[in-house]
Amino acid sequence: MRKITKSGIQRRVTAARRMIGDRIAGRTIADGGAGFPAAYDRYLERNEGAHFVGFPSKWRVDFPPFEKPAAIGVHLHVYYADLVGEICEQLAQIPVPFDLIVTDASGTSVTADDLAAAGAKNVRVLEVENHGRDIWPLIQVVNAGYLEPYDLIFKIHTKKSAWREEHATLAGSGNEWKESFYRDLLDNSENITEIINEFVTNPAVGVITSNGSMAGAEHWGSDEEIFAHLLLRLQLSYNREDLCFPSGSIYWIRGFVLQGLRSLRLDAADFESESGQIDGTTAHAVERIIGHLAIEAGYSMLERNQVDADSLPSVDSLAEQLANPQWRARCVSFYLPQFHPFAENNAWWGKGFTEWTNVSKARPVYRGHNQPLLPSEFGFYDLRLDEIREQQTALAKQFGVHAFMYYYYWFSGKKLMEMPIERLVASDIDQPFCIMWANENWTRRWDGDTKNVLIAQEYDKVPAEQFIEDVMPLLKDERYLRVDGAAVLAVYRIAQIPNYAEVIEHWRRRAREAGVGELHLMSVDVGANFDGLNQSYLEAGIQGALAFAPHNHEYVHIPHDGLGVDRRFRGNILSYQGSLRDGLKKMTALPESDFPGAMVAFDNTARRQWEPDLWYGSNPYTFRRWLRACVEAVAHRDEQHRVVIVNAWNEWAEAAVLEPTQRWGRTYLQATRAALI
Repeated sequence: MRKITKSGIQRRVTAARRMIGDRIAGRTIADGGAGFPAAYDRYLERNEGAHFVGFPSKWRVDFPPFEKPAAIGVHLHVYYADLVGEICEQLAQIPVPFDLIVTDASGTSVTADDLAAAGAKNVRVLEVENHGRDIWPLIQVVNAGYLEPYDLIFKIHTKKSAWREEHATLAGSGNEWKESFYRDLLDNSENITEIINEFVTNPAVGVITSNGSMAGAEHWGSDEEIFAHLLLRLQLSYNREDLCFPSGSIYWIRGFVLQGLRSLRLDAADFESESGQIDGTTAHAVERIIGHLAIEAGYSMLERNQVDADSLPSVDSLAEQLANPQWRARCVSFYLPQFHPFAENNAWWGKGFTEWTNVSKARPVYRGHNQPLLPSEFGFYDLRLDEIREQQTALAKQFGVHAFMYYYYWFSGKKLMEMPIERLVASDIDQPFCIMWANENWTRRWDGDTKNVLIAQEYDKVPAEQFIEDVMPLLKDERYLRVDGAAVLAVYRIAQIPNYAEVIEHWRRRAREAGVGELHLMSVDVGANFDGLNQSYLEAGIQGALAFAPHNHEYVHIPHDGLGVDRRFRGNILSYQGSLRDGLKKMTALPESDFPGAMVAFDNTARRQWEPDLWYGSNPYTFRRWLRACVEAVAHRDEQHRVVIVNAWNEWAEAAVLEPTQRWGRTYLQATRAALI
C-alpha cells in the first residue's frame, strides 16, 4: 500500500471536509435502482412502513446491556477461530479496563472461557451468520446499542487476507499486514497508553490506524457506486478524489463514529451473500464510508507514527479521564411544551389536539423524505405525566444536555401551555431549566405572523412589565439556569416590545426586590426581519444573544432535479450544509457575550405539508461537526460562559429533535455527547 505522510493525510482530510456536502448527488438519486442489495430504491422499498430493528430481536432478552460497562469497548469479530488465542494475548496488553463484545461466525462456538486470557471486565459472545464479512456483525452490535456506553472503541477481527499476496498494488502478505496491526495498535501497554492518551488529550482525533493503512482514492475499487447510495441515506454527497479511510478494518476509533452507523439503517438484506469477494460489496463500501463519516463529523484520522508520545499520564489517571469525561460546555436545548391537550387548542383545532396530531399526519414531499418523523423510546407522550419528565431528564444528563430552555407563552397576561413547566417546578425532578418568552402571535400557520392570528401579543392591553411578575416563581427555583449567579431569561422578539429598554430596567429592579437577584437577559438571534436587535441589544440592557438556527443563517436553495419532488410541493428545499457553513463563518467573529448554537434539523412539513421549509442534508455526523464548532468557539471563556444552544430537544413538528426517533434512534444524542467531551 502506498505510504501517505502525515501532511498528506491532513491535506486529504481538510480537502474532504471542505468538499463534503458541496454537491447534492441528484443523478445518483435518479439512478436509485441500481442492481446491488444496498441500492437506494431497494432500501426505500424495504423500509416503507417497516419498523427498523437491524439485529436479532432475541438479543434484547438474551443479552441485556452490561450493568457496569467499562470505559473502553472492544469489538472482536471471529471467523478464523484459530486466531482467537493470539488476539486475546494482544488485548491483554490494554492497560485500562475494557469490555469485549465478540461476534462469532466461525461455526465453532467461541466461549467466554476461550476469551478469558484477554482480561476484559465484561465479555459477551454473540453467534452470527457468516454474512457481510466483519462489517454486518459490527453493524448488528451497533444497531443493538451495545457500543453506546463507550466513547473509545477498538475494532479488530481475525484477519488473514490471503488474497493480498496476489494484489497488484498492495505489498506484503496477509500475515505481515495482520502483524503490523498488532505491532502498531496493540503489542504492549506503553504503546496502547500512548494511543489512548492521544484520544484523551486531542479531541479532534477520530481514528488511529496502523502505519501504511490509511488509503485514498486509488483504492475505490468497485465500491464507489455502493458508497454513493449509502450516503444518500444521510443526504450526503462526496468528492471522489478525497476518499480517505482506514483500510483493513482494524483501528482505534471514537465511539460516535461507529454508533452513528445506526443512522444508515443497514440490515441483513443490504449485504451480499458470502462467496469470497474481495471488492464491490456493501461491506467494502462501509469500510470506506467510515473515513468519510469521521471527517464529516469533524474528526481527523492518524496513522500510529503520527501520535505524539510526550508526557504520558499514569494509567490510573488515564482510566479516570476515560471513565469520567468532562463536559467542555453547558449545552442548553430548546424545549416545546405542546405535548398535552389544553382548552385553547381544543377550541382552535378540535378536542384532544396536541403537537402529535400534526406530527403523525405528515407525508413525504420527495422520494426518501423522512416523514412522518415518529418517536421511538418515549412514544407519543403526554406532558401531564411526571414520568416523562423524569425519563427525559435522565436521558439528557446521560448525553450532556445540561438544561432545557422552555418556550414560554404569555399573551397580555394570559398563559398557554404553562402546565409542563409548572409541574416541573412542583416536582423534585433534578432538571435544570430556564425560559424563553416566545412573544409572537400564535397563528394557524405556526409562523408568528400577523395573519390568521389565534391569539395575539397585545402590549397595550397588558404592559410587558407585568410579565416578570408571572414568571417570578420560576426564576426563584433553585434549578433555574444561571450565569455568574444571574438567572438566564431569553426573549424571542424583544424589539417588538414598546419601550423595551424601560421594560428591561423594570424587570431587573423587580427581580432584585423579589429575591431572584440579577437577570442575565438574552435576545434571540432571529435577524432584523423578526424584530431581532442584532448588535444594538447591548445598548438596550441585554447582555447577549443566543443562536436559534436556522434563523439569521444563510438560506441556500437546492435544485429539485433528481429528488423526485411531489408535483403538489410549493415549499422550499434548503441546504443544511449551506446554513452550517454560514454558521461556522459567524462563529469566527462571535461576540464574547453571545451563545452559539446548532440545529438538529428543520422541516415543518408536519405543519404545512405541501408548503414547508425544509433543510436537506441534516444527519447526525454533520450535526456533530456543527455543535463541536460551537463548543470550540466558547472554549476560551470562563466556565460560566461556556454555553452552547441546540435547536431543539423536542420540536417534533419541525424535525428538530434530539429525543430518540424511529428513523435516527439515539444517534443525535450520541452526536451531542461526542461534541461536548
